[in-house]
Amino acid sequence: MPERSPPESTEHATDDRTVFERVYDVITTTTTPTPVSTIAERADCSETGARRVLTQLVELGIATEQGTRPVEYRRNESYFEWKRIEALATDHSESALRERFESLQTDDEQYQAEFGVPSPDAVTAQTGPDDAEVRWEALRDWQTVRRDIRLVRRALDRVVASTDDRGRA
Repeated sequence: MPERSPPESTEHATDDRTVFERVYDVITTTTTPTPVSTIAERADCSETGARRVLTQLVELGIATEQGTRPVEYRRNESYFEWKRIEALATDHSESALRERFESLQTDDEQYQAEFGVPSPDAVTAQTGPDDAEVRWEALRDWQTVRRDIRLVRRALDRVVASTDDRGRA
């Protein structure tokens, strides 16, 4: 007699994670609007289970929804940026953030000189290193430097503001 496998259930926690945890993991890497059916498939759960969790994640500000038929979801970039800023402000001292900010500004100035333009947005196929692969890798790095400057600046502002608030109390 052939061995019977257990009935397949899309609501089970295959690796001891709940449906909420699996949908959360999927949405945190979903950067483009994605239908519930795709999210449910990636999270190994039913569409009903995924929709229930996604509704909660939207209410918490972790995900955003758009459209109506079908409703599509993606991660809320603002939420994850805020989380990163909070982590920087919590995990680093004011002096460490200032040092990092200055280092990033130096990197930015070097990229401006290398490409001969004021920002990554001004780069064309003719600016920067001659090797296209090297040019695009440098451009991606420069974009990361610009993003990090913005995040570190906001974290530094947060640390300074909280220090000021403690000084007044």
